[in-house]
Amino acid sequence: MDLARERSDLRDGRFDGLHAEAKAALAHTGNTMRGIRDRYRDAYREELAHWQSLRDELDALERSHATAPDRNGTDAAGPAASGAWDQGIGELRTDVDRLTADIGRHETELNRLELTQRTLENVWLFLERGDGKLITGHAHSPLPSDVALRIVEAQEGERSRLAQEVHDGPAQALTNAIFQVEYIERVLDHDQALARTELRFLRQLLRRELGDVRTFISQLRPRVLDQLGLDGSIRETVENMAALTGLPIDVDLHAPATGLNDAEQTVVLRIVQEALQNIRKHASAAAAMVSTRIDGNAWVLEIRDDGRGFDVNTVTARSRRNFGLQFMRERAELIGARFEVRSRPDGGTVVWLAIPLREESR
Repeated sequence: MDLARERSDLRDGRFDGLHAEAKAALAHTGNTMRGIRDRYRDAYREELAHWQSLRDELDALERSHATAPDRNGTDAAGPAASGAWDQGIGELRTDVDRLTADIGRHETELNRLELTQRTLENVWLFLERGDGKLITGHAHSPLPSDVALRIVEAQEGERSRLAQEVHDGPAQALTNAIFQVEYIERVLDHDQALARTELRFLRQLLRRELGDVRTFISQLRPRVLDQLGLDGSIRETVENMAALTGLPIDVDLHAPATGLNDAEQTVVLRIVQEALQNIRKHASAAAAMVSTRIDGNAWVLEIRDDGRGFDVNTVTARSRRNFGLQFMRERAELIGARFEVRSRPDGGTVVWLAIPLREESR
């Protein structure tokens, strides 16, 4: 018996040792990663300060250039000095544009490092405590950190594409337009015919770029909003969900969409879509309702269901359900709206959004 117990203790000690090695390796990696993250954050802040100083310098130069008493080449410094000044401003603008793009990439990388650090800490806690809450669903489900990484990558890809298109298109066109306006200012007094020609070119340029900007907006704004309006889009979303699930969903829309701008309408539609998806996935409801109304100085949206509900206070950042809640909350914050989720176990759920109305919309 003593020999068997001794062999069992040896085996247990070997496994305990391997477990301790795994935790130590993760702790070492986590500490190394934390140090890299901190140094990256410091470098990012320094670059951000440098970018801001260049922006301030460019703003000061452009203000002084715009208020100079004479820039048509007749001042004492002569046209050569004026041309050098324009070139210097142009080079500074180029530096600011380049740094703006760089800072966007650095910010994304810093977010990745932050997410990696949190993932390592969660894995260490999993080894330390064996906490099953750190794993979602079944054995083949992705960890929340994996999902978050995919979301970050998808968002970054879309942001990078749009940023590059805006930089190469409208941003570059506006830079050229500024130079063209400055040139028109210089020739206006002594060659009005040339100035009129340049103005025609400038008008054509701005009209063309306005078309591109509208294309970008259409990519960000759901097309169904343009086709059906907000109320029609909400009704179509409800009809599609009811057809998919068989769930009876009442619609009671009393708040006119004319009080909301495009961004606010987009957020309202996205929240309706996300809330109905949550009802389909989690609520086990027998009925639901989507309603809008004007309540004092606010445009109010409510999505109700009579499902099983949940304890809002216990929904943690690692819960898959909370990805949807965070999605809705972040979009509400972007437009300065108030957002609440009211629920209790077996008591149904209410998703509530209140958008402050502007004075002219009341």
